[in-house]
Amino acid sequence: LSPARIRGALVSTNGLLFTGGQFLSYLINLAFIHTPGTWRWMLVVSAVPAIIQFCLMLTLPESPRWLYRNDKRAESRDILERIYPAEEVEAEIAALKESVMAEKDDEDIIGHTFYAKLKGALSNCVVRHGLAAGITVQVAQQFVRINTVMYYSPTILQFAGYASNKTAMALSLITSGLNALGSIVSMMLMIISMFGIISCLVILATVFSETSNQAPKIDTRDSIRFAPNGTCHAFAPYTASKASPSNWNCMNCLRSHCGFCSNKAQEYAPGACVVLSADMKSLCHSKGRTYFKDGCPSKFGYLAIIFLGLYIIAYAPGMGTVPWIVNSEIYPLRYRGLAGGIAAVSNRSLNLVVSETFLTLTHEVGSSGTFLLFAVSSATGLVFIWMLVPETKGLQFEEVEKLLEAGLRPSLFRRMSKAKEVDTS
Repeated sequence: LSPARIRGALVSTNGLLFTGGQFLSYLINLAFIHTPGTWRWMLVVSAVPAIIQFCLMLTLPESPRWLYRNDKRAESRDILERIYPAEEVEAEIAALKESVMAEKDDEDIIGHTFYAKLKGALSNCVVRHGLAAGITVQVAQQFVRINTVMYYSPTILQFAGYASNKTAMALSLITSGLNALGSIVSMMLMIISMFGIISCLVILATVFSETSNQAPKIDTRDSIRFAPNGTCHAFAPYTASKASPSNWNCMNCLRSHCGFCSNKAQEYAPGACVVLSADMKSLCHSKGRTYFKDGCPSKFGYLAIIFLGLYIIAYAPGMGTVPWIVNSEIYPLRYRGLAGGIAAVSNRSLNLVVSETFLTLTHEVGSSGTFLLFAVSSATGLVFIWMLVPETKGLQFEEVEKLLEAGLRPSLFRRMSKAKEVDTS
């Protein structure tokens, strides 16, 4: 629908509005952090833009292509006249007529039903290899776990030692803001982006590992005296008079589904391991202490913020945009809609999986193990990108088709394969 001269700018604007919307949502959520019924108000407010979008969508015109195909040519012309300058309308109508005729000819070849088109696509080696490349970059985009970081950034910052919901929410504005800023930057190489992402994830895993190792110890006496029946049930055996000294720290306490009330004088000094409840949290705060339930006090928290920011900077210009650009260019025109849809479904399906499993992973293997797993999955994605995705910059589609027919193996593999064929002959 958009004129070709501004189509690229509109695609970039769409990405900017998407990531800018994430930044704005964190800003709005921050305003509700101390409001009674916090999450309920957040959901109510989030419904407002959805309702506005629905109302505005009712005013959108039909696609000129769809109208032309269904013999509503006068309506198609009216819409084109609203979009294009008067001197360009006739040329656009002529191009639209030619495009629709070519589309109908293609449908006569590949079939009119979804299953016929799918069968035709999978029987075409160029489309098959294009799908391998397109799905690879879409899956790799989810393998780097960007949406997990965006959805759970306040929780991740609490893992790093920021107990306050308000502080964690405010700091998460940094990650969402950098993501929006990165959407403005021009496309970079995916490989460079992936190396930056993997490096940041490995460093974040190290930061969280050190956060766990350096967590404050548990003060047995403080845990006993904190409140009647307030001691963590899992720590209770260490409070007996003849019990051996405990080597527990804050992380052991939290992994046992308990809370940690920090030392009043110094957050990093030994504190109390207590029952996880709202009453214990209130009691801890009334004593001028900080209550931790998701992460422990840490001197390394600032490093988590820095490398989460660098992770976003590495992601946004490369892996944030290139997968969608690849899928818009790599398929033959007649299969572009179908193949691009299949690749997009693979992206969103994997997004559901990685988002739903994040909190379970952090509970089972810890925050450090989770980010190390993210780094491994990103490295796996990098290997498959190198193996399956061709460089298409500056190439005509006919040249891209030749690359796809070759099977997309890296030049090193092709040389090895040719050498083997020579030896065999």
